[in-house]
Amino acid sequence: MIATLLGKKIGMTQVYDAKNVLIPVTVVEAGPCPVVQIKSVETDGYHAVQLGFGAQKPKNASKPETNHAKKAGLETTPRVLSEVRLTGAADVKVGDVLTVAAFTEGQTVDVLGVTKGKGFQGVVKRFRVAGGPAAHGSMFHRRIGSVGMRQTPGRVWKNQRMPGHMGSDWRTVQNLRVVKIIADKNLILVKGAIPGANGDDVIIRSAKKAKKA
Repeated sequence: MIATLLGKKIGMTQVYDAKNVLIPVTVVEAGPCPVVQIKSVETDGYHAVQLGFGAQKPKNASKPETNHAKKAGLETTPRVLSEVRLTGAADVKVGDVLTVAAFTEGQTVDVLGVTKGKGFQGVVKRFRVAGGPAAHGSMFHRRIGSVGMRQTPGRVWKNQRMPGHMGSDWRTVQNLRVVKIIADKNLILVKGAIPGANGDDVIIRSAKKAKKA
C-alpha cells in the first residue's frame, strides 16, 4: 500500500497519551485521496501515482481538469493533484481511494508543506543578524552593515545574507510520531509542529529516515 496522503493542516492542540502525559499535536485532515492516474516506465519513463484531494466547484474547474477526473471515474474534480514517485509498479489501480488506514498509531512520518509567507524582511528578522547598538544616536540599529571588501576581491560574495523575500518555501519536517488516528473523520494527529498556516495543503508520508528502535 502507498503510504502517502495529501491533506490539510487543521491546527494544533494537545492530547493525553496512555501514560497521562500531555503531548502537543498538529491535526491533519488526510485524505480520502483517489488515485487519478498511474504512470509506468513503459508509458512515462518512471513509476508514479497521481493522487487527488478535496473537490472543486464545477464552475471553478477547467475543462481539462474535469475531463481528467472523469477519465478516472471520479464524480468531482479534485482541488489538489500531486504525484508520488514509486520504485516499482503500483499496487493500486485508477479509481482506488487511499485513506488514513495507510498509517498506524506510533509510526513516524514526514510532513511536507509550504511555510508561512512573511513578505520582504530585513536581515535582523530574516537571518537573526545582531544589528547595531540600540542606544539613541548610534544611527545603526537594524541595518545590514558592510557586505563586501574594497580592493580584494572588490565585490560582494555569493550567498551574502541580505534583506529579501522570507517564507513561502517548501519544507519537510521529518520523523514526527503519529499519536492518534481518527478514521471516521480522516484525521491524523502528529506530535509537534508542521509547516504552513491552518488550512494549508500538506503531504504526509511514511518517514524516509525513520530511526530504528
